[in-house]
Amino acid sequence: MTPRRKLLIALAASALAPLLSFAQQPPATVPRIGILSPFNSSSDTFRDAVQQRLRELGYAEGRNIVIEYRASEDMADRLPQLAADLVNLKVDAIVTTTAAGVQATKQATGTIPIIMAGVDDAVDQGFVASLAKPGGNITGTSWLNTELLSSRKYRRRTERERMTARVVDCAAPQAALLQCARAASLLAAAVALPSRCV
Repeated sequence: MTPRRKLLIALAASALAPLLSFAQQPPATVPRIGILSPFNSSSDTFRDAVQQRLRELGYAEGRNIVIEYRASEDMADRLPQLAADLVNLKVDAIVTTTAAGVQATKQATGTIPIIMAGVDDAVDQGFVASLAKPGGNITGTSWLNTELLSSRKYRRRTERERMTARVVDCAAPQAALLQCARAASLLAAAVALPSRCV
């Protein structure tokens, strides 16, 4: 074989090398999301809402996402075992609701991201360090009781945090919007109304 031919083969092989290594890579992994529900599986609106939102974001179960669903069937004492099951399945994230669901999941893992949905005062319950900087592996939405907001404890907590209350339901009764504004003023927080509400 001539030196010229050897050079051409070497150049062709080097040009194909990236393509061959790409072909040998394992396929991209499909995200696995765990849903831990404290409700009854036959009428679980929480699960339905999570799945609907994932579809809206372009995720189709069985195609580009795997959903591992566990429901306690209205028995809170089952939540710790169900959370442990999801952790053992090595899901990429766990979505849950209620304080009992978050607590069970928090005890089961310190590394898998936990997304809480509508949990009462996550700071006071010790799930997150603060609303501005939750820290750890827990994030999501938390509700605050507006009757408690005038307490000194909440004022001290928010002195260092800038908070924004965002109203998402423009059809809410006027009393609810006033209550939101009153709570925001107690916390020195900004209230953001969507443009369709103004």
